[in-house]
Amino acid sequence: MNELLSHIDPNLLQQIGFYSHQIDFTFLSRLSFLLFILAMLLGTGLSLTVSQILEPLRNVRLVIFSLVANFVVVPFLVFLVLQFVTVSEPIKIGFTILAVAAGPPVLPKLAQMVNGNLAFAAGLMMVLMLGSSIFMPIVLPLVLDGVQISPWQVAKPLFVSLLPPLAIGLLIRWRYEAIAANIVPFLRRVTNFSLILGLVSSLALQFNSLIELAKSGIVIAIAVFIVVAFAVGYFLGGPNLDTRLTLGVGTAQRNIAGALLVAGTNFEDPAIISVIVVTSLSLFVVIRLIARISLSQQAQPEAESTTSVGNVQ
Repeated sequence: MNELLSHIDPNLLQQIGFYSHQIDFTFLSRLSFLLFILAMLLGTGLSLTVSQILEPLRNVRLVIFSLVANFVVVPFLVFLVLQFVTVSEPIKIGFTILAVAAGPPVLPKLAQMVNGNLAFAAGLMMVLMLGSSIFMPIVLPLVLDGVQISPWQVAKPLFVSLLPPLAIGLLIRWRYEAIAANIVPFLRRVTNFSLILGLVSSLALQFNSLIELAKSGIVIAIAVFIVVAFAVGYFLGGPNLDTRLTLGVGTAQRNIAGALLVAGTNFEDPAIISVIVVTSLSLFVVIRLIARISLSQQAQPEAESTTSVGNVQ
């Protein structure tokens, strides 16, 4: 290996090192996720109608169970576990903030990944984010000393960043359905590319923090948090598999924008932000596993049905 490296031009190595250090991963991560959110929500609006989004929300029982899963069960379980598990104070604060921050802006994409209910995901995202704008300012000051946050701070991303592209997509779909159908495949490619780029750049930013968290054993706690939160949403998601999967991933993935807002404005310890970011990023890995399992389970009945038809013929 040393002999091979000796034949490489030192100037080339210096240039590679120079350009790698010039990459602003913070800017790249923010730009990627901004593009991801805009493309995802625009594509969601182009794929649905207003009545389709509102239809699942007419199921009062499902909406109540969704609120209970996100604002009662998950916060209570996390609070209970933190009373018996010994962790450092930054980790405890990070998990506490995540527990009360419901309504992931990426929920429609998560639902798409697990073949869930896209219309329910869009409506649930708005309901949970509005709920968080009321729930977080009330609960966080009670469980964490010195935390101050206004309802508008949590609700602002919903009205400023999320609703406009969704509304534009719905409007285009309403007036020009054929054009909307042609745009959706392109937006899905943009969404997938920007998501991958955002995850890679975020992992590069949080690599050292990830190593430190892995050494502390907190990765196991993160995995337990994700699995338990998904199970809570899944079992409260009603009789249909698509809504169970949607509420499962919507409960497991928290409102990272709201959580980071609280952590960044009220605490100076970077470990708190690392816990929030690493936990949120870890869910995307788990989602891929859930997606494969759910898709294989849905494919089995279809395969059995096709085989049965073939045998009859």
